Amino acid sequence: MSTYHILNGDCLAVQLRDTKINQDFIVCRECLIEGPLIAENPDDFWDVRAKFISDYFNVSTAEYYSKTVTELQKIDALPDYSEVCLWFENDLFCQTNMWFTISILSKKPGLKLFRVFPTIESKADRWKGFGGSTSERLEQSFSTKIQFSPDDIESGKNLWIAYQNGDLKKLHELSKTQSNCFEYLEEVCQAHSDRFPSDHALGRPERVVSELINTYSKEFQEVFSAFSEREGIYGFGDLQVKNMYDKLMQQH
Repeated sequence: MSTYHILNGDCLAVQLRDTKINQDFIVCRECLIEGPLIAENPDDFWDVRAKFISDYFNVSTAEYYSKTVTELQKIDALPDYSEVCLWFENDLFCQTNMWFTISILSKKPGLKLFRVFPTIESKADRWKGFGGSTSERLEQSFSTKIQFSPDDIESGKNLWIAYQNGDLKKLHELSKTQSNCFEYLEEVCQAHSDRFPSDHALGRPERVVSELINTYSKEFQEVFSAFSEREGIYGFGDLQVKNMYDKLMQQH
Protein backbone atom coordinates (compact mmCIF):
# COMPACT_ATOMS: atom_id res chain seq x y z
CA MET A 1 0.00 0.00 0.00
CA SER A 2 1.39 3.39 -1.01
CA THR A 3 1.62 6.24 1.50
CA TYR A 4 1.18 9.90 0.54
CA HIS A 5 1.57 13.00 2.68
CA ILE A 6 -0.47 16.21 2.53
CA LEU A 7 1.55 18.97 4.18
CA ASN A 8 0.59 22.31 5.68
CA GLY A 9 3.32 24.17 3.81
CA ASP A 10 6.58 24.10 1.88
CA CYS A 11 8.73 24.57 4.97
CA LEU A 12 7.58 21.21 6.30
CA ALA A 13 8.41 19.59 2.96
CA VAL A 14 11.98 20.86 3.32
CA GLN A 15 12.18 19.52 6.88
CA LEU A 16 10.85 16.11 5.89
CA ARG A 17 13.48 15.70 3.16
CA ASP A 18 16.01 15.03 5.92
CA THR A 19 13.98 12.14 7.35
CA LYS A 20 13.52 8.49 6.38
CA ILE A 21 9.88 9.17 5.53
CA ASN A 22 8.92 8.62 1.87
CA GLN A 23 8.76 11.81 -0.17
CA ASP A 24 5.35 11.59 -1.87
CA PHE A 25 4.16 15.07 -0.87
CA ILE A 26 1.19 17.25 -1.74
CA VAL A 27 1.52 20.74 -0.26
CA CYS A 28 -1.56 22.71 0.75
CA ARG A 29 -0.67 26.29 -0.17
CA GLU A 30 -3.91 27.96 0.84
CA CYS A 31 -4.99 30.56 3.39
CA LEU A 32 -8.63 29.65 4.00
CA ILE A 33 -8.67 31.53 7.27
CA GLU A 34 -9.08 34.67 5.11
CA GLY A 35 -11.24 35.69 2.19
CA PRO A 36 -14.41 34.50 0.42
CA LEU A 37 -15.26 30.79 0.45
CA ILE A 38 -18.67 30.50 -1.20
CA ALA A 39 -19.03 29.34 -4.80
CA GLU A 40 -21.50 27.41 -6.94
CA ASN A 41 -19.07 24.64 -7.87
CA PRO A 42 -15.38 23.68 -7.51
CA ASP A 43 -14.25 25.59 -10.61
CA ASP A 44 -15.95 28.76 -9.38
CA PHE A 45 -14.43 28.19 -5.95
CA TRP A 46 -10.92 28.26 -7.40
CA ASP A 47 -11.77 31.39 -9.38
CA VAL A 48 -13.05 33.15 -6.24
CA ARG A 49 -9.96 32.13 -4.28
CA ALA A 50 -7.60 33.06 -7.13
CA LYS A 51 -8.95 36.61 -7.23
CA PHE A 52 -8.69 37.00 -3.47
CA ILE A 53 -5.19 35.51 -3.18
CA SER A 54 -4.02 37.60 -6.14
CA ASP A 55 -5.15 40.80 -4.40
CA TYR A 56 -4.17 39.78 -0.88
CA PHE A 57 -0.69 38.40 -1.56
CA ASN A 58 0.03 40.41 -4.71
CA VAL A 59 0.59 37.34 -6.88
CA SER A 60 -0.87 36.56 -10.29
CA THR A 61 -3.90 34.32 -10.65
CA ALA A 62 -1.76 32.15 -12.94
CA GLU A 63 0.70 31.62 -10.11
CA TYR A 64 -2.13 30.71 -7.73
CA TYR A 65 -3.41 28.11 -10.18
CA SER A 66 0.03 26.64 -10.84
CA LYS A 67 1.16 26.54 -7.21
CA THR A 68 -2.07 25.92 -5.30
CA VAL A 69 -4.84 24.52 -7.49
CA THR A 70 -2.66 22.18 -9.56
CA GLU A 71 -1.05 20.91 -6.37
CA LEU A 72 -4.34 20.18 -4.59
CA GLN A 73 -5.79 18.57 -7.70
CA LYS A 74 -3.16 15.85 -7.27
CA ILE A 75 -5.53 14.48 -4.63
CA ASP A 76 -7.86 13.37 -7.43
CA ALA A 77 -5.10 11.14 -8.81
CA LEU A 78 -4.30 9.34 -5.55
CA PRO A 79 -4.60 5.58 -6.08
CA ASP A 80 -7.48 3.82 -4.35
CA TYR A 81 -6.62 2.18 -1.03
CA SER A 82 -3.62 4.42 -0.48
CA GLU A 83 -2.72 5.72 2.94
CA VAL A 84 -2.86 9.52 3.13
CA CYS A 85 -1.24 11.28 6.07
CA LEU A 86 -2.42 14.80 6.93
CA TRP A 87 0.39 16.85 8.48
CA PHE A 88 -1.50 19.83 9.90
CA GLU A 89 -0.96 21.80 13.08
CA ASN A 90 -3.56 22.59 15.74
CA ASP A 91 -4.10 26.33 15.11
CA LEU A 92 -7.10 27.76 13.25
CA PHE A 93 -5.10 28.58 10.09
CA CYS A 94 -4.05 24.95 9.70
CA GLN A 95 -7.36 23.49 10.84
CA THR A 96 -9.42 25.34 8.23
CA ASN A 97 -7.04 24.09 5.54
CA MET A 98 -7.28 20.56 6.96
CA TRP A 99 -11.10 20.58 7.05
CA PHE A 100 -11.10 21.65 3.41
CA THR A 101 -8.60 18.93 2.52
CA ILE A 102 -10.73 16.30 4.27
CA SER A 103 -13.77 17.49 2.32
CA ILE A 104 -11.89 16.77 -0.92
CA LEU A 105 -10.50 13.45 0.31
CA SER A 106 -13.96 12.33 1.48
CA LYS A 107 -14.97 12.06 -2.18
CA LYS A 108 -12.49 9.17 -2.53
CA PRO A 109 -13.84 6.65 0.01
CA GLY A 110 -11.21 4.04 -0.83
CA LEU A 111 -8.43 6.01 0.92
CA LYS A 112 -7.20 5.42 4.47
CA LEU A 113 -6.63 8.77 6.16
CA PHE A 114 -4.29 9.47 9.07
CA ARG A 115 -3.60 12.56 11.16
CA VAL A 116 0.02 13.31 12.00
CA PHE A 117 0.33 15.62 14.99
CA PRO A 118 3.28 17.81 15.96
CA THR A 119 5.16 16.36 18.90
CA ILE A 120 4.44 18.82 21.71
CA GLU A 121 6.37 18.72 24.97
CA SER A 122 4.16 21.12 26.94
CA LYS A 123 0.65 22.54 26.55
CA ALA A 124 2.17 26.02 26.26
CA ASP A 125 3.70 24.95 22.93
CA ARG A 126 0.50 23.45 21.49
CA TRP A 127 0.21 26.11 18.76
CA LYS A 128 3.87 26.06 17.66
CA GLY A 129 3.50 23.07 15.37
CA PHE A 130 6.21 21.37 13.34
CA GLY A 131 8.42 24.44 12.89
CA GLY A 132 11.25 23.63 15.28
CA SER A 133 11.02 19.84 14.97
CA THR A 134 14.15 17.75 14.44
CA SER A 135 14.18 14.88 11.95
CA GLU A 136 13.87 12.46 14.84
CA ARG A 137 10.84 14.26 16.21
CA LEU A 138 9.15 14.32 12.78
CA GLU A 139 9.73 10.59 12.45
CA GLN A 140 8.27 10.15 15.93
CA SER A 141 5.19 12.16 14.91
CA PHE A 142 4.77 9.94 11.85
CA SER A 143 5.12 6.74 13.86
CA THR A 144 2.30 7.80 16.21
CA LYS A 145 -0.17 8.87 13.49
CA ILE A 146 -3.86 8.27 14.19
CA GLN A 147 -6.29 6.88 11.64
CA PHE A 148 -9.47 8.80 10.87
CA SER A 149 -12.60 6.73 11.39
CA PRO A 150 -15.54 7.21 8.99
CA ASP A 151 -17.16 9.39 11.69
CA ASP A 152 -13.99 11.50 11.93
CA ILE A 153 -14.00 12.05 8.16
CA GLU A 154 -17.66 13.02 8.29
CA SER A 155 -16.87 15.46 11.13
CA GLY A 156 -14.07 17.05 9.12
CA LYS A 157 -16.34 17.45 6.10
CA ASN A 158 -19.12 18.97 8.26
CA LEU A 159 -16.67 21.32 9.97
CA TRP A 160 -15.64 22.61 6.54
CA ILE A 161 -19.26 23.11 5.43
CA ALA A 162 -20.13 25.04 8.61
CA TYR A 163 -16.95 27.11 8.36
CA GLN A 164 -17.41 27.79 4.65
CA ASN A 165 -20.99 28.97 5.24
CA GLY A 166 -20.11 31.11 8.24
CA ASP A 167 -22.47 29.01 10.39
CA LEU A 168 -20.99 29.76 13.82
CA LYS A 169 -23.81 27.97 15.66
CA LYS A 170 -23.22 24.73 13.73
CA LEU A 171 -19.47 25.11 14.15
CA HIS A 172 -19.99 25.40 17.92
CA GLU A 173 -22.11 22.23 17.93
CA LEU A 174 -19.55 20.31 15.90
CA SER A 175 -16.72 21.50 18.15
CA LYS A 176 -18.17 19.34 20.94
CA THR A 177 -17.32 16.22 18.94
CA GLN A 178 -14.91 13.96 20.79
CA SER A 179 -12.21 12.63 18.49
CA ASN A 180 -8.55 11.75 18.81
CA CYS A 181 -8.05 13.22 15.32
CA PHE A 182 -9.11 16.77 16.28
CA GLU A 183 -7.22 18.19 19.24
CA TYR A 184 -8.33 21.47 20.87
CA LEU A 185 -11.31 21.59 18.50
CA GLU A 186 -13.63 23.42 20.87
CA GLU A 187 -10.98 26.00 21.70
CA VAL A 188 -10.15 26.58 18.02
CA CYS A 189 -13.79 26.94 16.93
CA GLN A 190 -14.39 29.40 19.75
CA ALA A 191 -11.39 31.45 18.62
CA HIS A 192 -12.95 31.64 15.16
CA SER A 193 -16.32 32.74 16.59
CA ASP A 194 -14.51 35.39 18.62
CA ARG A 195 -13.53 37.05 15.34
CA PHE A 196 -17.19 38.05 14.88
CA PRO A 197 -18.61 39.49 18.14
CA SER A 198 -22.35 40.05 18.13
CA ASP A 199 -22.04 43.59 19.47
CA HIS A 200 -20.10 44.77 16.37
CA ALA A 201 -17.07 45.58 18.51
CA LEU A 202 -13.58 44.69 17.37
CA GLY A 203 -13.04 40.98 16.88
CA ARG A 204 -10.68 39.22 19.26
CA PRO A 205 -7.59 39.42 17.00
CA GLU A 206 -8.08 43.14 16.27
CA ARG A 207 -8.77 43.85 19.93
CA VAL A 208 -5.54 42.17 20.99
CA VAL A 209 -3.51 43.98 18.30
CA SER A 210 -5.04 47.28 19.48
CA GLU A 211 -4.14 46.51 23.10
CA LEU A 212 -0.58 45.66 22.10
CA ILE A 213 -0.21 48.90 20.14
CA ASN A 214 -1.58 50.95 23.04
CA THR A 215 0.24 49.32 25.92
CA TYR A 216 3.25 47.56 24.47
CA SER A 217 4.71 49.01 21.30
CA LYS A 218 3.87 50.76 18.07
CA GLU A 219 6.62 48.89 16.21
CA PHE A 220 5.03 46.25 14.00
CA GLN A 221 7.62 43.53 14.51
CA GLU A 222 7.24 43.76 18.28
CA VAL A 223 3.45 43.75 17.98
CA PHE A 224 3.58 40.71 15.68
CA SER A 225 5.88 38.77 18.02
CA ALA A 226 3.73 39.56 21.04
CA PHE A 227 0.53 38.68 19.16
CA SER A 228 1.98 35.35 18.00
CA GLU A 229 2.96 34.51 21.57
CA ARG A 230 -0.42 35.48 23.01
CA GLU A 231 -2.76 34.36 20.21
CA GLY A 232 -0.89 31.50 18.58
CA ILE A 233 -4.23 29.71 18.35
CA TYR A 234 -4.97 31.68 15.16
CA GLY A 235 -1.76 30.72 13.37
CA PHE A 236 -1.69 34.11 11.65
CA GLY A 237 1.37 35.01 9.62
CA ASP A 238 2.86 38.48 9.51
CA LEU A 239 0.64 39.54 6.60
CA GLN A 240 -2.61 38.84 8.48
CA VAL A 241 -1.40 40.73 11.54
CA LYS A 242 0.05 43.57 9.41
CA ASN A 243 -3.33 44.19 7.78
CA MET A 244 -4.96 44.54 11.20
CA TYR A 245 -2.07 46.65 12.47
CA ASP A 246 -2.21 49.06 9.51
CA LYS A 247 -5.96 49.63 9.89
CA LEU A 248 -5.67 50.20 13.63
CA MET A 249 -2.67 52.51 13.29
CA GLN A 250 -4.73 54.74 11.00
CA GLN A 251 -7.09 55.28 13.92
CA HIS A 252 -4.31 56.39 16.28
